[in-house]
Amino acid sequence: MDIVITGQQAWDVEIGSNCKNIALEFAKNHRVLYVNSPLDRISLLKNGDDPKIVRRRAVVHGKADGLEEAGENLWILYPDKMIESINWLPDMLFDILNKRNNQLFAGSIARATRRLGFTNYIHFNDNDMFRSFFLKELLNPRLSIYYSRDFMLAVDYWRKHGARLEPRLIAKSDLCVTNSTYLANYCAGYNRHSYYVGQGCDLGIFMAGNETPEPADIRPIARPRIGYVGALQSIRLDMELLLYIAETRPGWNIVLVGPEDNEFLQSSLHKLPNVTFTGSRSIADLPAYINAFDVCLNPQLLNEVTIGNYPRKIDEYLAVGKPVVATATDAMSVFAGHVYLGKSKEDYVKLIERALAENSDELAAARRSFASSHTWENSVGEIYKAISKAGASL
Repeated sequence: MDIVITGQQAWDVEIGSNCKNIALEFAKNHRVLYVNSPLDRISLLKNGDDPKIVRRRAVVHGKADGLEEAGENLWILYPDKMIESINWLPDMLFDILNKRNNQLFAGSIARATRRLGFTNYIHFNDNDMFRSFFLKELLNPRLSIYYSRDFMLAVDYWRKHGARLEPRLIAKSDLCVTNSTYLANYCAGYNRHSYYVGQGCDLGIFMAGNETPEPADIRPIARPRIGYVGALQSIRLDMELLLYIAETRPGWNIVLVGPEDNEFLQSSLHKLPNVTFTGSRSIADLPAYINAFDVCLNPQLLNEVTIGNYPRKIDEYLAVGKPVVATATDAMSVFAGHVYLGKSKEDYVKLIERALAENSDELAAARRSFASSHTWENSVGEIYKAISKAGASL
C-alpha cells in the first residue's frame, strides 16, 4: 500500500514527533511519502539564512531536487512551490488564499507521487488543518485519515481559523485517529469513525532506568523524594499544588528536574527548604533521576492546553517502575490501573502517602510491563484496525 503523509512536523527538524515515528512504522510494510510543509513567505523573509530555509528555497527555484530517499520504503518531499502566510487575514480572504495554497501544495505532492508511481494511496494528515484542508478533494486519495494528537484550538494561532475549519476537516475525513481518549471523543462529535489508537513511546533508556545509579546532586537529598521530570511551565503545571504538598509535608523532599519558565523562576517554591530545582538535564540522564525518586508526579493543570494531551512522561516514569501520582483527566483514564489519580490538593497528599506505603517489587514489575506495551508498533497496529473498522482495507 502507498501512504502519503502531510502534517506540521518537518522531517529535518531535530526533535522527534509522533508523525515521524508513525511514518517509520508504516514504512516497515508500506511505501511512504512524507511531505514537509511547504516554504511560506514569512519564514523566507525572517529566516532566509537558515540552512533548512536555504534548502527549501533551492527546491522552489528549481536548483535542487525536492524528493529524496530516506530509507527503505520511505521518501521525503520538499515541496517545489512556496505558499503565502495568511493566518492574519479575515475569514473570507483567508479561505480564498488558503485554497490557493492548498492547490500549490497538492500540485507538488501530485508530481512526487507520479514520479514514485504511487497510485490509489492513503492520505494521513497529522493535525494539518490549514495547508491540508482541501487535499481530499484535490488529490482524491482512496482514504483520508485525520490524526489528532493535540488539542490545537487551545493555541491562539490555530484557534483563529481552526475553530471553523478543523471540525469541517474532521467531518469530511474518512476516519479520524487520536492519541488520547479525550481527542477521540472530541473528533467523534464530528465524525462517527473516530478511534483512539494509543501512543507509541521510545522507552529503551527508561526500561533500563531501574538499574541506574543516583545522580551526584541527588544523593545528599533525604528520602522520601517526590519528583517531577520535564519542562516546568506554568501554563501546564499547578504551582499552587506543588506549594501545598511541600508546605503540608515538610519531611518530604520535592525534586523538580527541567527548565523553568519565568513564572516558575519567580515562584515562592524557590524559598522552601524541601524543594530542589536541578535545572535542565540531558535526556540520557533522566532515567537516573526518575530512579532516584520514591514517587513521581504529574501535577497537571486542567485547561484547554493540557486536558487532551497524552502524557508520555507517565510512560517514562512507569518504565522505570516508579509509583506515579497524577491529575485525573479523561486522557489519563487508560493509566487508571497503574497510576494514582487525584483531583484535589488533598488527594495528592493522600495518594503520595499511599504510594509510598504500598510500593513493592511486584507493582514495579507490573508498571514496567504496562509501559512496555505502549510501542509505535502497537499504536500503528491500532491505526490499521481503525481503517478496517471504517470499512476500508489495506
